[in-house]
Amino acid sequence: MRSDLARLIAAQICLHACMTGFRMAAPLMALRQGYSPAAVGMLLALFALAQVFLALPSGRYADRRGLKKPLWLATWVAIIGALLSVAFPVFPVLCLTALTCGAATCLTMTAVQRHAGRLAGGVTELRQVFSWMAIGPSISNFLGPFAAGVMIDSFGFRAAFLLLALLPSLAWFWVRRTVEHEPVAPELRQSSGSSWNLLRDKGFRKLMLVNWMLSSCWDVHTFLVPVLGHERGLSATVIGTILGAFALAATAIRVLMPWLAAHLRESVVIGTAMLCTAVLFALYPLVQGVWAMAALSVLLGFALGSVQPMIMSTLHQMTPHHRHGEALGLRAMAINGSSVLMPLLFGSAGALVGVGAVFWLVGAAVGLGAPLAWTIRVPAGEAPQRERP
Repeated sequence: MRSDLARLIAAQICLHACMTGFRMAAPLMALRQGYSPAAVGMLLALFALAQVFLALPSGRYADRRGLKKPLWLATWVAIIGALLSVAFPVFPVLCLTALTCGAATCLTMTAVQRHAGRLAGGVTELRQVFSWMAIGPSISNFLGPFAAGVMIDSFGFRAAFLLLALLPSLAWFWVRRTVEHEPVAPELRQSSGSSWNLLRDKGFRKLMLVNWMLSSCWDVHTFLVPVLGHERGLSATVIGTILGAFALAATAIRVLMPWLAAHLRESVVIGTAMLCTAVLFALYPLVQGVWAMAALSVLLGFALGSVQPMIMSTLHQMTPHHRHGEALGLRAMAINGSSVLMPLLFGSAGALVGVGAVFWLVGAAVGLGAPLAWTIRVPAGEAPQRERP
């Protein structure tokens, strides 16, 4: 299982790094070409917008086709989209590249996460698998922008785009020899009905609501900390360091989670993380010092970073085996929809009531939602059994 899991993590890092690199480089190029911040905001939204509309179709496609066909398709979509920007580095083509990279990432993450869940032989292994998988995006969030930035400064934008275009081929290299699991039987697929039927289950609805709340907290922190720092006269370097501390803490807790998995219960971890987030959000507008903000950022990274493996484990346990892809698609649609809409909402609310009030409102909502997380229960007998190829 370990070698299979390592290949899956490497594949998702390579393809996700292509998107994160473009998500940094494309707006930077647009700004240097004289486009307005509003145009750049639209460009950034396209990375998530593609994933909102493709999340459910990609989930069902992964249920039908498994791992390799979605990865093969995602690889070529990402490569072609990236090469278009190499050939024609203009704003409309950058927008098209944003859509293709977002679409490729959606296909990849759904298929990889679905396959990873089938590697686990029990609940503890399931938690461990998704703890390891959660480290991948943390690495690619650093690797993509860093590699693109170095190439831009050294050789220019086209060279950076070309490097990013090569990464998806490495993703296919890692999974090309992976043995597929047994496909979902056609009669099961046909009897499943609409993907929205999954929401009829009360536990699944609770999980999606909790997931959306915590995803919104991540967006709040990423979006409002720069605004708060600007109001207090902090430099860009200091603001970036505070956000970097958050990312490092989120990665660190995910590294520890595989060893802690046997001693944790999903609902307790999620509910506790929500309470901690509420307290930290209440404190954020009150602290003035840089070190105090950095400390809160680190603690928030620990809280929010611990959540994804637990949510993924719970989702796989409460969802019918043949509908894991659809469930992952619904989750991805909610997260990316939040990433598109929430910054607009937070920005409008911040202008009306102030940045501090937004922290307090969101923190209060998450704190009140913590008891909901503690009531999430996995049906008895839903522990996964590892599939043998």
